[in-house]
Amino acid sequence: MHPCPRHCGHGFFFMEIIQIYIQKVPGNEDIPLPAYMTGQAAGMDICAAVRCDEIILPGQRSKIPTGIAIALPEGYEAQIRPRSGLAVHQGVTLLNAPGPIDADYRGEIALIVINHGAEPFVVHRGMRLAQMVIQRICRVQWIESAELDSTPRGRGGFGHT
Repeated sequence: MHPCPRHCGHGFFFMEIIQIYIQKVPGNEDIPLPAYMTGQAAGMDICAAVRCDEIILPGQRSKIPTGIAIALPEGYEAQIRPRSGLAVHQGVTLLNAPGPIDADYRGEIALIVINHGAEPFVVHRGMRLAQMVIQRICRVQWIESAELDSTPRGRGGFGHT
C-alpha cells in the first residue's frame, strides 16, 4: 500500500499504515491481538483478559484487563472506545471514553466497564469488549488574545444551533 492517504485514480483511497510494537502480558498468550473486523473499520476490537468470568451488576463498574501493552510512536495516541453492540443490546459501555493511551505509557491497557443495563453482565475471557483507534495528535501553542474573531454562532451555547 501507498504510505500516505491519497486517491489512486480507481476510486479507492489508501490509508497510512504504521507499525506499532505490542506485547502480550505474561499469561495472556491465548488472548487475540487487537484486530479490525472489517476492511474499512476505524477501530480494532480488543478483548477481555479476565482469569475467570467476571459479573458486573447493573449500576456497577469494573476494571477489566486486556492482556496487552503497546509502544506507540511519539505523536500518536490510542483511543479506547465502547462497542456499540454491547451498548445497545446490554447497556454496557466504558467510562472515560474515549480513554486516551499516551505514547509514553507502557503498562497493560485496562477497560473501565460499566453496566447501565437491567441485567447482570458477564465478562468472559477473550470476549470482544472495546475498540481501539490509533490517532495522530498535535501540540497546541496558545496565543492569548483580548478578542476573538466573530462567527455567525458567536457565543451561542448548548442547543444554539
